[in-house]
Amino acid sequence: MNNWFLRGDFGAAPTNYSALVIALLLAFACGHAIAWIYMLTHSGLSYSRSYVTTLIIMPVIVAMVMLILANNLVLAFGLMAIFAMVRFRSILRDTLDTTYVLAVIAIGLACGTLKFTSAVIGCLATCAIMLYFWATAFGTRYRYNLIVNVQWLRPAGELAELRQLLKRHSRTAQCASQRSNEGYAGVDVSYRLLLRDPARADELIDELRALKGVARVSSLHAGDESEM
Repeated sequence: MNNWFLRGDFGAAPTNYSALVIALLLAFACGHAIAWIYMLTHSGLSYSRSYVTTLIIMPVIVAMVMLILANNLVLAFGLMAIFAMVRFRSILRDTLDTTYVLAVIAIGLACGTLKFTSAVIGCLATCAIMLYFWATAFGTRYRYNLIVNVQWLRPAGELAELRQLLKRHSRTAQCASQRSNEGYAGVDVSYRLLLRDPARADELIDELRALKGVARVSSLHAGDESEM
């Protein structure tokens, strides 16, 4: 019975069962590594448990497909015909999610073609790059990190003193709005600031409140512009 089972694969080339088991286990392990990195670094709103499990099972399936094909062109065309009848309509909201899918497919291909060293090195390189992007927040932009609204009671021509104080604490100070109000000679102004030291924002607010002519100050901390 066992002899019949082991000889049950009839193909152009005999099946190396030990290599098959190693390929599937390695694809499973590398898929787990990619899935763990995804779970650790994911920061969007489209997290899905089923997507994480897909990252694990997909390299195993791809490796199995490559082992079944075994460089057989007829089987390859047959597989294309079968997949043509199956249509996947899952929409990935994040482009980085697509990168993870491509990574596990590539790892599955490497395992399925018995390129075990390439699979391990590719998995480690992918994990290292994804961790680098997560740890460094690469690609995040900070054009401003604080919005300050000031009620200025002195004439608008004397705003230079206010701007000088803002420039002392910030790399850039952009006037977002300036509005005159009836009832007093001053104006309401709003500035977008890129602070030299974000930890000293409270110190800036205290100096603004102590400045002659400032009646009211309000501030709002702005987030990064990683998604627009």
